[in-house]
Amino acid sequence: MLSYGAESFVFSLLSKHVKLKVHRTIILPFVLYGCETWSLILREECSLRVFENGVLRRIFGPERDEVIEMWRKLHNEELNDVYSSPSIIPVIKSRRMRWAVIVARIRERRDAYRVLVGKREGKRSLGRPRHRWEDNIKIDLQEVGWG
Repeated sequence: MLSYGAESFVFSLLSKHVKLKVHRTIILPFVLYGCETWSLILREECSLRVFENGVLRRIFGPERDEVIEMWRKLHNEELNDVYSSPSIIPVIKSRRMRWAVIVARIRERRDAYRVLVGKREGKRSLGRPRHRWEDNIKIDLQEVGWG
């Protein structure tokens, strides 16, 4: 088993191309497993963006600033310019909308439809109602322009 220092040394020996391939084939599928059924709130979206930007900063590393002659971290806009694939949030929204089409085709007596679209019986708890999956689909459709 490698110690943490050795793992980070081995990671630094890999090229950016290999690191990006590992990111796309291992890290993203692991993080996005089951994202079709998530009902994200804004705080969770921000946490996912922070995670993705941290991974990309680790892959691309610091940049040498010639004006002040120091190394600096890449800003979010620079990371988006360097990384050509879409951000994690639009990927989640597109997968969720694809799953919504599948759920819309399912008959109402099937379990998947009842779980995702159904209403709970009985009294609800006090406070603001929780953000539902169906609410996220409506917001996604409005963003796309299918209001």
